[in-house]
Amino acid sequence: MKTTYTAVDAAYLGQRKLRRHARVFQLWAMGVGAVISGDFFGWNFGLTAGGFGGMLLAVVVMTVMYIGLCFSIAEMSPALPHAGGAYSFARTSMGVWAGYITGLAENMEYILTPAVIVVGIGGYLGAVFGTAHAWEPLWWLAAYGVFVALNIWGVEMTFHVSVVITLAAIAILAVFWAGALPHFDLQRWASPFFPAGRGKLSSAIVELPFALWLYLGIEQLPLAAEESHDPKRDMPRGILYGLVTLIAISFLTVVLSAGIAPGAAAIAKSNEPLFLGFQTIFGQGLKTRVLALIACTGLIASFHTIIFAYGRQIYSLSRAGYFPTWLSVTHRTRNTPHRALLAGSALGFLVALAIHLAPQGSPVGAVLLNMAVFGAVIAYMLQMLSFIVLRVRFPKMERPYRSPVGIAGAAAALAIAGITLFTLFQNPDYNKGVVGAAVWFLLGIVYHAVHGRHGLVLSPEEESALQHQRERTS
Repeated sequence: MKTTYTAVDAAYLGQRKLRRHARVFQLWAMGVGAVISGDFFGWNFGLTAGGFGGMLLAVVVMTVMYIGLCFSIAEMSPALPHAGGAYSFARTSMGVWAGYITGLAENMEYILTPAVIVVGIGGYLGAVFGTAHAWEPLWWLAAYGVFVALNIWGVEMTFHVSVVITLAAIAILAVFWAGALPHFDLQRWASPFFPAGRGKLSSAIVELPFALWLYLGIEQLPLAAEESHDPKRDMPRGILYGLVTLIAISFLTVVLSAGIAPGAAAIAKSNEPLFLGFQTIFGQGLKTRVLALIACTGLIASFHTIIFAYGRQIYSLSRAGYFPTWLSVTHRTRNTPHRALLAGSALGFLVALAIHLAPQGSPVGAVLLNMAVFGAVIAYMLQMLSFIVLRVRFPKMERPYRSPVGIAGAAAALAIAGITLFTLFQNPDYNKGVVGAAVWFLLGIVYHAVHGRHGLVLSPEEESALQHQRERTS
């Protein structure tokens, strides 16, 4: 099937400019902020199926996977410093179809992840202000409105807000960790470590999608390459510093949350698990409600930064013609992809609302989480395959940073992501949502086969890929 390119003039790219602002500290904050909501909400749903023991083993496995993933993208992102991120890696290494499928999977991840987080925001705000469950979509709508507006306002504002709320979220977690220690009794509150009738291995496997939630999002940093002053130097540092921070945060949060009252069984069912922890530490009074309100900072940090991610991700695929090109036009004065931001937020909100209005079954947040993880693990697998292919086919490519774990680390991450993808379809509580995500994914592939591949544009990602291919064959 032949791919065709549409000729565009200089004005086309002139209407699609981004503004450079970020350095290492801003990139670190963006990476940690994108993920930190997972410590406030989401991971706990997995305790129902695999218990605390299964979760702890799953977090260890996911830590190994993200070490391989992050070292790999730390090598690829400065070598291919484009706003397309994962799509750019796959496009250069394996061609147009691989680039699009990788971009489509990542697009699903980044649109659905804020939808998961906004459900958590609604849960925390509902608990603090005592609003009814039926009001939650109004909290969602308000959150989307505020943070899409901040992202449209400008990249400087986006990064400044990201730094402030990420530091605030870490401070709130530190208060929780310190307060939890005097109440800590793992044997009492986390037992039994593994559910009756389920072994250690099977407990860990069913918890993989939820353990992944403690790290999901840090891989978005390559999307900021065109807004970084020095992506070849700063991008690897931002990614790896962020990963080290998240490893420490993840283990502290999981162990201490399960080891205090009301215990692992109770927080497994909660939309606001940290709120329950604060009730144990500080009681039922006003102080706890204020801390729970402040705890929304963690959810807001990820919500804000992943809105940034899907804006740039839609922008890059649209600029290259994979998505309708009108989506990539940036704001005339602020140079932000306002159309992509608005389109992504509308789609995420509508998916969350549709699940909320469906006949009651599994928690909305848990269903959306598994749908987002579906897109994520496909994108991870293709990125790791891209890394391996780039190492083999393009050995002379300039690499300002080289992964110390190399192909072996990428292969391990690829294998763990594949196991996680298989696991998503095995849990009957959530697999209907995953099937829906798979249908969405297949429809996107059909769109490209019928229409998208006939109108591609020589965007920076496409030109770079073609240039590397020419150098390889010359």
